[in-house]
This record gives sequence, C-alpha cells and structure tokens, in this order.
Amino acid sequence: MKRRLLYGVVITVLTFNLVIGARIYLSTAQAADKDSAYPSLELFSYVMEKVRKDYVDGQNLKYQDLVYAALKGMLNTLDPHSEFMEPEKYKELQSDTQGAFGGLGIVIWMKDNFITVVSPMEDSPGFKAGIMTGDRIIKIDGKSTEKMSLQDAVKNLRGEPGSDVKISILRPSSSQVKDYNLARAVINIDMVKDINGQKEFPIGDNKIGYIRLVQFGEKTSADLETALDKLKQEHMQGLILDLRWNPGGLLDQAVDVCEKFLPRGNLVVTTEGRNPSQTLTRKAKGRGDELHNMPIVVLVNLGSASASEIVAGCLQDTKRAIILGEKTFGKGSVQSILPLSDGSALRLTTAKYYTPSHKVIHEVGITPDIVVPMTEEDERDVQLKHTPGGIQSLDDKERERVLSARDPQLDRAMDLLKGITLFTQRAPAGEKMLAKGEKMAVK
Repeated sequence: MKRRLLYGVVITVLTFNLVIGARIYLSTAQAADKDSAYPSLELFSYVMEKVRKDYVDGQNLKYQDLVYAALKGMLNTLDPHSEFMEPEKYKELQSDTQGAFGGLGIVIWMKDNFITVVSPMEDSPGFKAGIMTGDRIIKIDGKSTEKMSLQDAVKNLRGEPGSDVKISILRPSSSQVKDYNLARAVINIDMVKDINGQKEFPIGDNKIGYIRLVQFGEKTSADLETALDKLKQEHMQGLILDLRWNPGGLLDQAVDVCEKFLPRGNLVVTTEGRNPSQTLTRKAKGRGDELHNMPIVVLVNLGSASASEIVAGCLQDTKRAIILGEKTFGKGSVQSILPLSDGSALRLTTAKYYTPSHKVIHEVGITPDIVVPMTEEDERDVQLKHTPGGIQSLDDKERERVLSARDPQLDRAMDLLKGITLFTQRAPAGEKMLAKGEKMAVK
C-alpha cells in the first residue's frame, strides 16, 4: 500500500515537471521564433513588394528607394545620433572632417527634443549672423522642426553655395524668436588659430602662449604641433588651450592632441559598448609630454562637445591641466561609421566615452575646476573678435565697445598662469611646484 502511494506521488511529480517543462520550452521557442530574423525579413519583403505593386503612385518606385527609406526609419528609432546615410550624405560627412563643405556652418544636435545649436563654426554664415550655442532652431524655410529628425534638419540646412535658407531661432535665455535669412557658403575651416584668428601665434612679454582649436579634423594634431613649435621657439612658459565653441570631431585627433601633453602609456579615454570590439582603451603613444610639465589652462564652455570633452576630461583627470570656464555640452557617445557596398554608410551609436577616472561624459559633460561664467553679451563680443571682418562690420560706437570689452575667462586663465609661473620662479629649487617627475595639481 505504501509502495503504491509512493509510486503515485513520484508519477504525479514527474508528470507535473514534464508539463511545466514543456510549457517553458514552448514559450521559449515561441519567443525565439517571434524574434527570429527570417520571419521578419519575409514580412519586410512582402510589404515592400505590396507597396511597389499596389501603391497608387508607386509606378516609379524603385527597390533601392524603398530599402533606403526603411533603413532611415529603422535607424531613426534608435537615438538622435544614429542614421543611415545615402552615398551623397556620406560624402558630405567625409568633407566635414576634411575641413570644407557647403552649408551654414552650424553644428546642431538633438537636445531635450529640440534641434539645438551646439556651436556655430567660425567664419561661417551662421557665426557671422550671431547665432549662438544653445539656440533652438524651430523653423527651417517656414517648416516647423517639432517633429523633424536631426538628419532631416541637417539635410534642409545644407545646400548649394549661394542658395538661401530662412531659419527661425528661439533663444531660451530670453525667450525671443528671431528670423534669419542666410546664404549658404562653402565653409573652409582652419582647425587651429591664434588669439587674433590667424596662424601666426605671437607671444607677449608674459611668455604665455594661446592656441584655439576650432574643431577636431584630420589636420588638427599636425597644425597644433606647428603652433607649439612656434611658441616654444619664443620661450613659452605657460599655455592656454581654448576649446570653447569647439563642437568636436574625430576621436583619433582628440587622442593625438592629448598625447602631446602626456607621458607615453597614460590613459586618455575608454569606450564601452555591447560589442566587445567597441570596448577600447586608448593610451598615449606619442613622444611624451612635449611641454615637459609646463602649466596649461584649458578653456571650455557649453559649446565644447564630443572630442573637446574627451581632451578636457583627460587633462583634468590626469591633473595635467586646469579646466576653466563653464560646464561642457555633454555629448559623449561613440558613433561608428560603417561604409556599405553601394557607397552609403551607417552612423551607429556603438559605445560611450569615459574619462581616465571612468567618469561618463554623455549627458553629463565636464565640470571645470574653476567656474567662470560669461554673459551672452560677453560671448557675442568674444565671437565677434574671433570672426574675420566681425569688428569691421560694426558701427563706430559698437566697434569701440567691443574692442574694449574683456574676455573674463581668458583674463582669469592669464592671471592664473602668471601666478603659477611667478610662484615657480621664486620657489626654492627643492620646492618648485613643477619639479621633474611631479604633475601640476592646482585646486
């Protein structure tokens, strides 16, 4: 009797486990089947063929047009930074990094669901018109950008040099809306400039050098090397590296710039993504610190983004420079460019940047060691001074005011470096702040 009862219990438990196991297997198999590529591709092919055959205006539809449209839609659902680029758009991207392209010279990004100006590129129509970092583009040629993707906004802003485009700007700080009629132009950019917007790199009696990086293009590192050589020949004792309104650019160039100020082997930046191939560590491989621990101040503001934030974050974490200014933009995701066989390409967000101390940059930004705010008027005056012909475009009264206006962030950086240099020169040899083997650390 007991044995029969025991057998009955065992059989009941086994049956129960079998039923539960079968249900789990079936549900897992169904879930896997739902997420399988083949049924989805079959559905896609069916819909595409149906559109070509039955769409009322589909007599001229081509398979490539439909596939391109589907790829654009797919990438647009991921994040504001991923996109499918047709061959023409991919060529435009390549032109951007090489330093010449046609358009308004406005770097834009999607922020808080608004098409937002990261930075107007110097010498461009947008820059000369007075468009500023943080401005929101609410209309392009009378069309609202409320539901416009970042890629469509770029496409609408680009065009043949000499052609006109009308944009409406909302400035959040004042809630004012202003319309601009701008003529597109071929934008040629010098990536590295001196304090006068030239490439001469003079140095004053204080022996403090100044270099402004406009963007991180293919020649930025080489041009920076030339500028440093000129300043070292003038016996430079301190350097101001200005990254304000620099919207970023190429990661390799950001790493190369950092290498000029760091010992070999120093960590510059890490990227972390889902694919193990996207988790990379970038270390300095250059000739070592070319300035031999000379004090450096890096200027940043809201217009400093992407590669600019990598440089600022690296030099801050390694205590190689003092970061001064205002909090940066916070664009720290990695977009990999994946060329395709027909000349098109994918720009796909594949990872995020982290500083040497593993601080995330994306949507956080870099907080300066020394915060020095600037008013909109201050920023406008500084940008006018940077613009070739900007001062000459003003009336006499306004020109005199702008010429006498100060740059609070640059002034503070100059004073800081003067103090460091003076203290170093007066300190006893054994107590010098920048003795060999030490790193500058000012708090």
